[in-house]
Amino acid sequence: MQPCAKMRTVTHSPEQTMALGETFGRLLGRGDVVALIGDLGAGKTVFAQGLAKGLGVSPDEYVSSPSFTLVNQYKGRVPVFHVDTYRLASETEMVALGYEEYFDPNGVTIIEWADKVRSLLPERHITIRFKLLGPAIREMEVELVGSWPTQQAKEIVEALGPFMNSK
Repeated sequence: MQPCAKMRTVTHSPEQTMALGETFGRLLGRGDVVALIGDLGAGKTVFAQGLAKGLGVSPDEYVSSPSFTLVNQYKGRVPVFHVDTYRLASETEMVALGYEEYFDPNGVTIIEWADKVRSLLPERHITIRFKLLGPAIREMEVELVGSWPTQQAKEIVEALGPFMNSK
């Protein structure tokens, strides 16, 4: 799986991290998969909350990390599947749980701790690696992996623009 685009950006607050997620969420469509990778406290869940908001999930619905349930499903403009593989010991457990149903071609899938199930990711997905640089500062490396429609890839790359030099 070769990346078709790779970018870096930094956010300086949880609000900026969420806003970036919301911007991305507005650009996602049916069948898209977002793989979030990073240490505890690196911003994955805050970003996922922004993604859900951008995907039209109601503000009345609290988006939380599904660490104990593995998957939460939300209603947005498309179904949103929020998967957390933190508690899985291996990819074999994910396979046994029937992970394929969460890569719904009619919805968007967000996977926290995606590095634990890397080989199960679809050929085309977005990988975002989070790195904690300070109490509120997060660096994110964003990769569009696989073959993306030119217009959608361009829109995602352009969406990073306002975040590239933000303070």
